[in-house]
Amino acid sequence: MKVTITGATGLIGAKLCGALRKRGDDVTAVGREWPPEVLAGRDAVVHLAGERVDQRWSDEAKRAIAESREAGTRNLVEGLRAADPRPAALISSSAVGYYGPRGDETVDEATPPGTDFLAGVCAAWEHQAQRAEELGMRVVRVRTGVVLDASGGALARMLTPFKLGVGGPIAGGDQYMPWIHADDLVGIYLAAIDGATWTGPVNASAPVPVTNTAFSKALGRALHRPAVLPVPGFALRLLYGDMAEIVTEGQRAVPRRPLDLGYAFEHPDLDEALRDALRD
Repeated sequence: MKVTITGATGLIGAKLCGALRKRGDDVTAVGREWPPEVLAGRDAVVHLAGERVDQRWSDEAKRAIAESREAGTRNLVEGLRAADPRPAALISSSAVGYYGPRGDETVDEATPPGTDFLAGVCAAWEHQAQRAEELGMRVVRVRTGVVLDASGGALARMLTPFKLGVGGPIAGGDQYMPWIHADDLVGIYLAAIDGATWTGPVNASAPVPVTNTAFSKALGRALHRPAVLPVPGFALRLLYGDMAEIVTEGQRAVPRRPLDLGYAFEHPDLDEALRDALRD
């Protein structure tokens, strides 16, 4: 297949490029800026580009996060409109933050969006991606959870305090973490690229989400370190501002659509997934 990937230099973009090339696909990797000719004649476009969410949320940062996703995706769809021949599919990233804080409520792809900042960003982001359906394209919106990969992302940031023996539950630890091993996230993208029945939103998270306390204990076991020192929510808010809500509040998201579509998770067990991620 011929696939173009925006945001290809990021953690997941690089892994997806590698997986596609390993199986013999023709991959065009681009960043946030791309010429229209990289879209024409492709079988699928995977859209991963966007401003980093894991930064302190100043007003300027919030504006950049929102605009990079909404305007960036709008511009991509306009590029797809002009592409000749037009790609058959758009696989666009999103996040489980779409659902907003939900406590212990189980949410799947049919759950409506939340009302906080990140939920609004995700809803606008997905709305722009959906416009490609008007062009006759198959559109998949991948709502990603916390990615387990030791080389980057949330897990990499957790490792230092846990290795020092000062890691533990955050903000009480009752909030849910919809986690996913990086290999399974790449696997879901590959399935979405290949599968004609893959459409609409899909939750890219493992079948069994866990609380922050359970995750902290599992990470401590994987590192052979204690995981009992709690991190108060106010300390995170002092450090990260509003962005702290990503880890102090969560979603009990389950991947109903991937499971219904027959996706078999390679790493459905958290303890095994962490051991594997830390081995890489």
